[in-house]
Amino acid sequence: MNNKKFIKFRRGNNKGFSYKGNYLAFGNYGLKSISKGNINYKQLESGRKVISKYIKKIGKLWIRIFPDLSYTKKPVDVRMGNGKGDISFYIFKVKPGRVIYEIFGLSNIISIKVLNLASFKLPLKTTIIYN
Repeated sequence: MNNKKFIKFRRGNNKGFSYKGNYLAFGNYGLKSISKGNINYKQLESGRKVISKYIKKIGKLWIRIFPDLSYTKKPVDVRMGNGKGDISFYIFKVKPGRVIYEIFGLSNIISIKVLNLASFKLPLKTTIIYN
């Protein structure tokens, strides 16, 4: 967080497709987003827990995104004005085509099952890719 000019970010827009991180770089199977949205650290962590429960020490997992944009909210029953609200959590803006998880070292049936279970934890539409 040191070299950020503004600690509290603006929401901005989330248009277009992801041309960065849209391919498998480390694993054999991956979970790829086909819709846009925001992922916070709780959703990312719950997907990681599901995957790591199944892969144990056999396979390897890569998380290709990191939530680093601050998301602010004002408390309930506060009047307009008085500046921007406090940071409540951090998000990552996902565009269609972005790879979220990659796994390696499992059979194809188990890999598809595990990534399908992890996709239920995310607020996006996803697809499973492989090379």
